[in-house]
Amino acid sequence: MQPSVETPPDAGRPVTTVREAGAADWPVIWPIVQEVVRAADTFAYEPTMGEADARTGWLEAPRRVVVAERDGVVVGTANMYPNRPGPGSHVASGSIMVDRAVRGSGAGRALVEDMIAWAAREGFAAIQFNAVVDTNAAAVHLYESLGFVTLGIAPGAFRHPELGDVGLRIMWRDLSDLREADAGGEA
Repeated sequence: MQPSVETPPDAGRPVTTVREAGAADWPVIWPIVQEVVRAADTFAYEPTMGEADARTGWLEAPRRVVVAERDGVVVGTANMYPNRPGPGSHVASGSIMVDRAVRGSGAGRALVEDMIAWAAREGFAAIQFNAVVDTNAAAVHLYESLGFVTLGIAPGAFRHPELGDVGLRIMWRDLSDLREADAGGEA
């Protein structure tokens, strides 16, 4: 089990702790996943996905799953894994979901920062998000603030429930700067 990572308070925001998740956390992860999936405005998951399929996809299939907590309450979750098998396994990927009630308060940032640190520790060359909904401005802004760039946008690749067909971004964060820092500046 990895140690918890604490995000320092920012402008009066509460401290968010990120820790490894396990099977016992599923009952508090599921409502967050269910809310995001049902909204169908930020993830390309089937909106009618049942709990068993969600559990398998979110908790059991990924290489690592974490939760963000505040005062012992789970407010977000992320999973992490190689983006592709075989020749693509040197690039990480993952998904981040935050409870609607606390969005914009730093929980997502804590989860993404944890993912970046994990991917660098694990020796991944980069992180690639394959399908960031173009209209999810908060996520795009967060990822860009943490060094991600948009490699391209597939126009109309996501069917938003209110806005119609919108783009999906491929976002990329090279990790060579972190690997160099870990190596004491040696490439």
